[in-house]
Amino acid sequence: MDPTMYKFRHLIAAASVMLLAAPLSAQVGSLSDGSLLNTQPSTSEGVASGDDTTSEIIGDWDLQCARTGPEPRPCRMYQLLKDNNGNSIAEVTVYRLPAGAPAAAGATFVVPLQTLLPQQLTLALDGVPANRIPYAYCLQIGCLARMGLSALEAEAYKGGNNVTVSLVPALAPDQVVTVNMSLKGFKEAYEKSNPVPN
Repeated sequence: MDPTMYKFRHLIAAASVMLLAAPLSAQVGSLSDGSLLNTQPSTSEGVASGDDTTSEIIGDWDLQCARTGPEPRPCRMYQLLKDNNGNSIAEVTVYRLPAGAPAAAGATFVVPLQTLLPQQLTLALDGVPANRIPYAYCLQIGCLARMGLSALEAEAYKGGNNVTVSLVPALAPDQVVTVNMSLKGFKEAYEKSNPVPN
């Protein structure tokens, strides 16, 4: 294995430990609050974190909904993305948006800090290139890429099998790291989730 790639894999493993050190629901709650058009996430809206959420595993997705508050209680769909060796590489949160929003749903991807940001995050739905997403900003837990899904894109995801997520490590810019985002259970979780408020 190329020494640079070996070093990058160790950095990914270290970043994964950092991602998992904080409570999972707290991480996601601070990232996927439905403020799709803002440059920084808001802590006053969206799904609450910690003990204020319910969790239901649907296929390969964790449907997390607010336990308290006005009905309907907002939800988010979460998946931790791992490589073939079981190393955590990225995480994704998908949340439906209310009718009239600029997109049907939003998605937030969190990748390691040692990612080459100008290369953007690349998604391929069942092998067909689908999206290139610019990174919005970085926090201590990783760098965020946020995207909106149109109604047509959401339908395509509901009918798909998996999305290949590709990123380029900063320490090995000639390499591409890919992980699969399973769509098993996506349709059921999506249709069961309530939109986050504006």
